[in-house]
Amino acid sequence: MADRLNSSRLGRAARLGGLAAGTAVRKAGTRTANVARSEEAREAANRKAALETAERMVTVLGSMRGAAVKIGQSLSVVDIGFTDEEVREEFQAKLAKLQNMAPTVAFADMRKVVEEDLGQPLDAVFAEFDETAIAAASIGQVHRARLRDGREVAVKIQYPGIKDIVRADLKNVHLLLKAAARVTPGLATKEVAREVVERITEELDYELEAANHRAMARAYRDHPFIVVPDVITELSRERVLVTEFVHGRPFAAVTGDAAAARARFGEILFRFYVSGPFRNRLLNGDPHPGNSLFLDDGRVAFLDFGFFKRQSKEQVEVQRTVLQAAYAQDAQRLYELSRAQGIVTAGPEIADKLLEKYRVATWWFLDDREVSVQPSDVTRIVLEHANMRSDGFGEITLPAEQVTTMRAFGLVLGVLSQLGATANWSLIARETLFGDEPQTELGRLEAEWVAGGRVPATPA
Repeated sequence: MADRLNSSRLGRAARLGGLAAGTAVRKAGTRTANVARSEEAREAANRKAALETAERMVTVLGSMRGAAVKIGQSLSVVDIGFTDEEVREEFQAKLAKLQNMAPTVAFADMRKVVEEDLGQPLDAVFAEFDETAIAAASIGQVHRARLRDGREVAVKIQYPGIKDIVRADLKNVHLLLKAAARVTPGLATKEVAREVVERITEELDYELEAANHRAMARAYRDHPFIVVPDVITELSRERVLVTEFVHGRPFAAVTGDAAAARARFGEILFRFYVSGPFRNRLLNGDPHPGNSLFLDDGRVAFLDFGFFKRQSKEQVEVQRTVLQAAYAQDAQRLYELSRAQGIVTAGPEIADKLLEKYRVATWWFLDDREVSVQPSDVTRIVLEHANMRSDGFGEITLPAEQVTTMRAFGLVLGVLSQLGATANWSLIARETLFGDEPQTELGRLEAEWVAGGRVPATPA
């Protein structure tokens, strides 16, 4: 099975390398041919080349598991300026296939995993078990089943041999980080590599994910608009995770909803992924569209807590203080905080430029006005931070503990842009940053829930 899943480090590196090389060759060929073309023909050729590249990326990354498919899922949400603006929307739409795409494994192989981990035949545990997977992700696939007591459940099963695949990808992680460092300066460090390896390695342990999932379910017990399904602990093992089944619409199905509905869903996503960690210090590091379901009663269910980080009180307070300084446009304070964290080494003369970079990344939830985040806004943030060294910032070093946070917040921004949600994000953010009274209906509902003592104590 490991051979069939292409777990060799060289084999997987070759496929990724072939994708990059093929893309470069096609791009160069198009540029050369464009010299003799009219402007209209050049635009058509550029569109054709970009969309062929997207299809190739979907084919290659969609056929791989492990860390590789996560690259594709991230690119499908956050555009890094890979294409020209006129074809960007169509390019991203093609990559969106990767959000719920991974090759499934024959049920006979998956059944062996379940029976080995549970130590008993499938029929002894489940009254019904759908052999067709309802979802397939980077390291496992999900099947719908019914327990003998009648409860409907989702059974997440790890692919046989996936550990070898992930290990192969992680041996290449330094190459991936070097490529990513062209977009995000300071990413390719040993500390960051260790953080990435640790987070992805933890995903292989479903017992650890079950613990993360239970912590999040406790944190949102009886919440008025956020649902985290319960874990069936007695049936969860290292390679098998059983949770309550949730009926809901996928992300793609709600992007055509009315503007008011999309704004409401967007606020829920913001409150869960951005505001939530400041209260409960539990960070879901993988907020791509496939990890949420939209219920008929207006609530949103959140799934998959493998790429997860428990933060310390100190880490959360540093993030809050940095955002407060950016909000106040206090360049000197922001510089001092960044210098103290070891992010920048240059002198105080860069303070104003540093504030400008932070404002580029955060204006959308710091400006007191209604904002509809556009894909171009996401691209601008990425590209602005890609040229920090050339802008005179000197060496940039991202603290390892912030990697998961930055990835999560970047993906949330991409998801909101795809949803097309419009809101005054500043009003929502100020509740977290400054303790302001809620100004929205959802904010008041959440405040009542917190005041009612139903929110658990913040973890130590």
